[in-house]
Amino acid sequence: MKLSRAIAIKISKICKEKHITPNKLANICCLTQSTVQNLITEKSNNPKLLTIIRICEGLNIPVKDFFDDELFSSIERED
Repeated sequence: MKLSRAIAIKISKICKEKHITPNKLANICCLTQSTVQNLITEKSNNPKLLTIIRICEGLNIPVKDFFDDELFSSIERED
């Protein structure tokens, strides 16, 4: 699985678990709505770690917990 796909699935899963929309997530994390939308729709082929950190901080999730998911066990390089 490509990293961008795994991140899109993980962010969507978190939004569903926390009952928030992607727009609400963007507001909570001080990100633009387009940034979050691009992550979810996989338009961002190379998501920045800083963006993931901001999402984790906004949701009070340790970064290691974000990546501690079976989704990230077999990531394909996207270069």
